[in-house]
This record gives sequence, C-alpha cells and structure tokens, in this order.
Amino acid sequence: MAEEQGVRRVAVIAASPVSMFNLAIPELLFTKTEVDGRPGYEVVICAPEPGPVPTTGGLDLCVRHGLEALREADTVLVAGTGSAHAPDPRVVAVLREAAAANKRIASICTGAFLLAEAGLLAGRRATTYWEHADELRARYPEVDLKGDVLYVQDGQVLTSSGYAAGIDLCLHIIRTDYGAAVANRVARLALVAPVRPGGQTQFTQTPLPPERGNACSDTRGWAMRNLDKPLTLTDLARHAGVSVRTLTRRFHAESGVSPLQWLLHQRIERAKELLETTTLPMDRIAEASGLGTADSLRAHLVRRTGLTPSAYRAQFSRLGTAPAAVTSSVA
Repeated sequence: MAEEQGVRRVAVIAASPVSMFNLAIPELLFTKTEVDGRPGYEVVICAPEPGPVPTTGGLDLCVRHGLEALREADTVLVAGTGSAHAPDPRVVAVLREAAAANKRIASICTGAFLLAEAGLLAGRRATTYWEHADELRARYPEVDLKGDVLYVQDGQVLTSSGYAAGIDLCLHIIRTDYGAAVANRVARLALVAPVRPGGQTQFTQTPLPPERGNACSDTRGWAMRNLDKPLTLTDLARHAGVSVRTLTRRFHAESGVSPLQWLLHQRIERAKELLETTTLPMDRIAEASGLGTADSLRAHLVRRTGLTPSAYRAQFSRLGTAPAAVTSSVA
C-alpha cells in the first residue's frame, strides 16, 4: 500500500502512557478513507521504544515501529498522553525535525503539550482539552491558546481538544486532502457526525433538555433536507415549535453554535460536495445549497477555504471527464 501513487502517510506517535481512545481515532478514520477505489492513507503507529507501551487505562499496547517511521510520513500526529507534565525528549526532538522538514504536524488532547515543548506552537493559535487549557497557558505563555474550540489549524500545525474532538480534527485533515465528499463518506462509515467547524465550542455550561422531544435534532435534519430554501430563524423555530429565543438557546446548548452559524456551515459543505461530485454550473450549485448566487458562493468559499469555486472543483473533483450527474433532488 505504501508504494501506491497518491497514498498519504500518517505517523501517529504513542507517547507513554498513551490514550487508547486518542490512538484509535486516526487509525480508524484514516484507514477507512478510500479515494477512487484505493486507500487514501497509510497509517503507522510508532513509539520512542518499540514494544510494550503503557496506556492511561492501565493496559500495555505492542507498538512495532520506532520514531524512524516519521521520516517517510507526510503527516505526524501526536495522540493524547498522560506524560504532559514530563514530555519525552525523544518525541520533542523528532517533532522539531519534522517541522524543519515542513511536514504537517497535529495533536489530539494533551499531545499539544509535546508540540508546545518542541516550540512548534510559539506564536501560533492552538487548543487542547479544556481541563488542561489553564496549565498549557501557564507553562507556554507564547502560545495563542483558544481554550474553548474543537480544533485549530495554523499553517502546517493543527491541534484539537480531547476525546471526540480528535474525530473532528481527523475529518478536517481528510477534507483538506481529499475534499468534503470523501470526508463525509468516512464520517458515515464510522457512524459519526459530518465535519464540524473547528470554532465550535468544546462544551456548554448548561445544556437544556428540550421540553417535548429532541426538537433541535429533528429541526437540524429538516433543515438539511431543505438547504435549497431561504430558511430563516423564524422558519427553524416554527418547525421546532418554539420561540426564536428558545430555539437559539437550545441550539447553542446542543451544538455549541448559533442556528444561523450552523446553517451557513451546512450550506457551504453542501456546495463543496456538489463541486466535487457534479459538473453543475456555479449558479445551480449556489441555488441548491441555499447560498443564493454564484457571487455569494464564491465569497463564502474563498473566505472558508481560500479557493474560488472553480479552483476548489479543479482540486477536489472526483468526476474526471464524466458527465454531470443531473437529478431532481440534491438533498
């Protein structure tokens, strides 16, 4: 698999004691990634010393590869570790070498401490699990810490919060490499939510249960089926059977963003999928995703990805010279 053209190599560092959950996330999502019928990634788990590696759960994992695996990697990812207070100097050294080689470097949860110790987060925006945010901020004041977001990308360096935010980080990487359609397919295979915006908050202080049924969940599903329509806050509240104020409060409690922020994110994701999977003209894509006009589509996509719609399609289209897939519904 390693020699197949286009396969990207990901080296995941298991710094002792490693979080089994954090370690499993990249292995699961990257190995489920297929592009045009071939694997999108080769994943190698490595450690400072091959052999048994203690985990935060009290078990030992057998890791066969040493840190030399980083030499062939395109992306280096540090899983969460219980050794944040005493970063392994061998890991710190290879992270500096990887940065000097201009490799993409990422961390999940407390893996950010090793990136900070290596000096890779100095002057950069970064995040970590909220329980450790104050400690990271105190130990590494040069880091522009965003303590309440899911993940952050600053140049070639990416960091995420803990636990399930690692899923969002990996899906973001897959989307960056292969586009929204591939990333969303991986999410469906793994039975997880599609790519969430990195700026979404890690947690909410007072999540309020809905008074009757799971109103916001039902309304989000309804909105996804009607993205081509000019939905307003009033429309969403009417579907949920609550006031606009109540909808906004519950929506933010459940998802960490406002209804309109969530809606815009879904519209842009829909537009990206259509750019990748059809040859529809830009005005049709703008209409089908609810972004209105081709000019509006262009403005939102450039702001979100740095690419014009035409450039995005050229980079991520999986159609080649195939004709447009014309259907009566794009939902």
